[in-house]
This record gives sequence, structure tokens and C-alpha cells, in this order.
Amino acid sequence: MGIPERKEKQKLEIRKAILDASMKLFVEQGFENVSMRKIADLIEYSPTTVYLYFKDKNEILYNLHEMGFQKMAEYTTELWTIKNPLVRLHKMGEYYIRFGLENPAFYDLMFILQAPMEALQGMENCEWKSGDQALGKLKETLQECVDKNLIVKGDVDAMAIAMWSLVHGMVSLAIRNRFDKVVTGNQEAAVLMNKGLTWYLNALDASGNKT
Repeated sequence: MGIPERKEKQKLEIRKAILDASMKLFVEQGFENVSMRKIADLIEYSPTTVYLYFKDKNEILYNLHEMGFQKMAEYTTELWTIKNPLVRLHKMGEYYIRFGLENPAFYDLMFILQAPMEALQGMENCEWKSGDQALGKLKETLQECVDKNLIVKGDVDAMAIAMWSLVHGMVSLAIRNRFDKVVTGNQEAAVLMNKGLTWYLNALDASGNKT
């Protein structure tokens, strides 16, 4: 490995260290209580070094946010090979639940904390593209179900919000330990949540083929 390659590798390692340390501090102390200096202290670099990679903690937060959506996309790669949109819709819900239970810190950052949305508002020419794309895929699948008379017809935007709210609510309760009185551990929680998802989709099913 030549000198340029070693330098590039070192840059990537430092960048990753900054992001990992930031995630740890954001989760443990809250975004508002974390400073660039705290991040630098945790990785034992100077604040100046951190500023070479990110202009402020909003930019760090945004990058972590995007990393979460990339990680989430890894759970859904096989979805788009499923031709039956109703089956695809059910799998979308299952994978969303699985991602949330297996990545609670990222889920918290992506869908619960207010800070990422405030960071987006404060960043120039920055939109919630990853979130919009994920919601767009859900709407497309719902529209396909409606067009094929597989689910009860309705306003697709409203239906998408309703389904997202259902799985989001269940994941949020689970990762904040609100299911402790009902189930033991994430495995039992996932089973219960998937049953709830099946019940909901069966209520929408207009084909007569209950899942």
C-alpha cells in the first residue's frame, strides 16, 4: 500500500471514529448536551481535527441519519423482487420491525429524536431525501395494491401514514421497554408485533386471501 492509499485509509478511519463516538454520545447524553470538543475528547483527537471532517455537529447528525437509512435499505434488498404487492407490503412491515428492534440507536436517531429534523432545517440545500424515498416506496406498493383490488380502496397518502404509524408505534414502544409487561425480550416482541401487523393487513385485504 502506497502513501496516498495509507492516507486515505487513515482519513476513513478517523471519519468513522468521529461518527461512532458521536452516535455513542448522542444516545447517552442527548444531542443538545454534546459538543464537538466532547466528541474530540472521546476519540483522543483535537477539536480542530474533528472540524476538518465535519463543519458542525448538525452535519455529523445528518451523516449518521443517512447511515441509518443505508443500513435500513440492507434489510429490504429482496423486497423489490416480490411481484405480489400485498405480500411485499407485509414484508415491508416485517423488515421495518426487525430493523428497529436490531438497531434501536439508529432507529431512535432516524424516527424519534427531533434533533435530526432540526438539523435538516438548519442545513442549506438539505432535504429528508432518504426518508422521502422510503415513504415513496410504501406509497407505490399501496397504490399497486389498490390498483389490483387487493386492499380496501382509500387515500394512499393517508393509508401510508396509517401503516407507518402502526409499525413505528410498535417499534417505539418496544425499544423504550414499554412491552416489558407483555413479552420477554425482542424475540417475543417481534412475534407479537408481526401478529399485529398481520391483523392490520387482513383488515385491509379486499381479495379474500387472508395472510
